Amino acid sequence: MTIRWESGLRSGFKQAFNPLRAGTRGEWLAIAFALAWLPQLLSAQTMPGTAASQSGASVSKSPSAASAPHFTAGSAPAGYVLSANDSVGVEVFGEDDLRTSGRLNPEGNLSVPLLGSVHLAGLTLTQAASKLTELYGRDYLVNPRVNVSLLGYAKRRFSILGQVGHPGSFEMPESNPEGIDLLEAVAIAGGYTRIAAPERITVRRHNASGDQIFKVNAKRFTKGSGGGFLIVPGDTITVGESIF
Repeated sequence: MTIRWESGLRSGFKQAFNPLRAGTRGEWLAIAFALAWLPQLLSAQTMPGTAASQSGASVSKSPSAASAPHFTAGSAPAGYVLSANDSVGVEVFGEDDLRTSGRLNPEGNLSVPLLGSVHLAGLTLTQAASKLTELYGRDYLVNPRVNVSLLGYAKRRFSILGQVGHPGSFEMPESNPEGIDLLEAVAIAGGYTRIAAPERITVRRHNASGDQIFKVNAKRFTKGSGGGFLIVPGDTITVGESIF
């Protein structure tokens, strides 16, 4: 009987705990499954924030990485002399606030930071830089270094009238903004007419002392030979008519 009691007790004990074990096992499986997926869920939640921070970092870097713009100088001929309406850039090394660019006004002046209106027409780029260096060093800066660069030519024109194919006003070629040969000017205007008199050409030129009139016999010139008459911006050419 004792043996039976023990068997019954143990059997009942097992039966009583079987449902509990089954329930506990299901809960533990659910917990284990959740724990296994927890790192991936946390990673998915933090990645958008990380991407955003990286994006923000790249945006914050871009302004500091962008360097201040520099002027692109035109290919000015050696000894080029500035004139009204030329476009120039001025840089003072180590002083970004003084960097400027603009066109010389009709009087040949350029507005420069601190200095105001400065006359630069009639000077080469080197002379203009020396002048600005002297003016800045006089009252504002210690040992300034100034660079003046040509950004663009003014519109330089000449006029040709009389016996040519297309009388009118023409721009100087970009390759020779300071002047061209008389025969090249005639060619730009369409060449001589049938009744033109190349030996009877006049050129009117305006300068500081007033107008000058040149009488030119172009029959003596051979294009490309190195001889001829130089036409400069502002000149007015008149090709005469043959009498015969």
